[in-house]
Amino acid sequence: MIYSFQGYIPVVHQSSFVHPLAAVTGNVIIGKNCYIGPGAAIRGDWGQIILEDGVNVQENCTVHMFPGKSIVLKESAHVGHGAIIHGANLGKNCLIGMNSVIMDDVVIGDESIIGAMAFVPAETSIPVRSLVVGNPAKVVKQVSDEMIAWKTKGTKLYQELPKECHESLKEVAPLREVPKDLPKQDDAYRTLRESFKKK
Repeated sequence: MIYSFQGYIPVVHQSSFVHPLAAVTGNVIIGKNCYIGPGAAIRGDWGQIILEDGVNVQENCTVHMFPGKSIVLKESAHVGHGAIIHGANLGKNCLIGMNSVIMDDVVIGDESIIGAMAFVPAETSIPVRSLVVGNPAKVVKQVSDEMIAWKTKGTKLYQELPKECHESLKEVAPLREVPKDLPKQDDAYRTLRESFKKK
């Protein structure tokens, strides 16, 4: 759902997809080829939130801030399931792992990877291409070329997903039995899975 707040109406590029069960409120600008999953809340009531082109905010994520702050999720930032971005700025092509919490005035450097369930305290600055894990989060090493190539490939799938959702996602009544000609999910995604195994 898209909600206006105090005269601010979210701007969503036509190539992007916001799931009907997501909530995008107020002063939010969403660029091209972005995917916003069900249960995500992007709440621009107290400040502006900008998602640059190719960003994905997956299921049950929250993006918000303290009053008077504005934040940017830069191009190709990838926010994994259940993560919280509270007043933080995300660099280009970074990955925020599932159920991570990124607090106020944090700056995540370009192409950094934040591990699942990490807690990044307020006002932390994460250098470019850092691998970060733990609670509190710590830089443990640099992101390799191989790691960022893997991340970029995964994000590309999410950049293609909005088009697929516009073309094929629709609300339906459930079937009451499994059709005999139902294609196997395993067959449908074998090529995709194999592409991730290649180095």
